[in-house]
Amino acid sequence: MAEPFNDKVLTGSKAERYAAVGGEIAAVLEGELNLTARMATVASMLANTFEHFYWTGFYVVDPEKREELVVGPYQGTLGCLRIAFGRGVCGTAARTRQTQVVEDVNAFPGHIACDSRSVSEIVVPVVDENGHLIAVFDVDSETPAAFDSEDQKGLEQILKSVFAAG
Repeated sequence: MAEPFNDKVLTGSKAERYAAVGGEIAAVLEGELNLTARMATVASMLANTFEHFYWTGFYVVDPEKREELVVGPYQGTLGCLRIAFGRGVCGTAARTRQTQVVEDVNAFPGHIACDSRSVSEIVVPVVDENGHLIAVFDVDSETPAAFDSEDQKGLEQILKSVFAAG
């Protein structure tokens, strides 16, 4: 197993950091099948790799209310407990199954302010090996326009390798 949080993870370009932490996450999770453990590890390792990640975590599809997300493993301040599909950035990502990159959350129609310090956000749908939506991965920042296409590519690759590898 690789040494977690080596220098390659904490330095370098954003793309290099995503590649390095993706490798670290894969090494740490090798053989681990528990979904909660996988989510908690991803949230923790990503939160500790990027200093502008203010809130980092998962909203999981509620198996009893299939059109609703419930907070899952995360790092940060108190999150919203439940979010309906189609509401806010997370609900939109769940409904459309498309990554949402939001430069200014206050300009996003129907934004849900779980924490008023959040200024920008990226939310990535998480699907399993059968293509079923299992969660969304949400990252908030206190910095305006903190996320870009490089974040989208890096997060999508990591989440696909952790949750859709079959």
